[in-house]
Amino acid sequence: MKHNIEIDGATRLYVIIGDPIVQAKSPSVYSQLFADRGIPAVMLPLHIHPEGMDQLGPWLESIQNLDGILVTAPYKNSLLTLCGSLGPAAECVGAVNALRRKSGGGWHGDLFDGAGFVAGTRQRGIELRGRRVLQFGAGGAGSAIAYELAAAGVASLRLVDPNPEKVKQLCAAIQGRFPKFDISQASQVALPASENINMVINSSTVGMGGAKGIPGAIPPLNTEMVVGEVNVTEHGTDLVRLAIEAGATWTDGAHMHAGQIDQILAFFFNRMTPER
Repeated sequence: MKHNIEIDGATRLYVIIGDPIVQAKSPSVYSQLFADRGIPAVMLPLHIHPEGMDQLGPWLESIQNLDGILVTAPYKNSLLTLCGSLGPAAECVGAVNALRRKSGGGWHGDLFDGAGFVAGTRQRGIELRGRRVLQFGAGGAGSAIAYELAAAGVASLRLVDPNPEKVKQLCAAIQGRFPKFDISQASQVALPASENINMVINSSTVGMGGAKGIPGAIPPLNTEMVVGEVNVTEHGTDLVRLAIEAGATWTDGAHMHAGQIDQILAFFFNRMTPER
């Protein structure tokens, strides 16, 4: 049973920050979850242009009834600078998508996109261990997914991103945490058949907001393949539609976000992630 969302002077605030932000479903999802759990809080969207980022930190710190922040593209890397302490995923890959106010002031951040992607994928009945993955995008969400794929035991991960230095740094960071993990950069052109790719993930912005296109050269899709997509659209992205046409198993951003909800609520309220 859904409860009414009530707002008064004692309401605690949570926000989601991005550019753009119109696509974000989190304000309604989390505000309803707060109400259903009897938590006097709401979540609001904040559309912040890059030129406003210099003033963002002091402004957020000054809002005394602001307890938590979610972060979406393109600020998952840049909001790292607001954090006085980090959880393990954020510390490894250098990005955050959730911050909570620390009891002594300042912010503690961590990264849940990857954990949400893995949880959502498993809820779809997809086994990740042993998969040979081609992933497009090494930004905040892509970095988080790469980290959690290593932890989940995929056999190999090939990363495609227009910024080769970013990929190089991400590979080094993940191999620092998982030394035996087979991770490397791939070119924008099709991989050789010998890679035996059986999972394709789009963690880039291609497809965001209903934009057309697929993120790059992908291997032929079939019933043995898995397609993962981080974007959410009403009718599915072009990549998801290709997966459905080919009979491939697929998961999208809706499953990823659902997979991380409980973890983010625990992060905000139960303080299960230690502040270091």
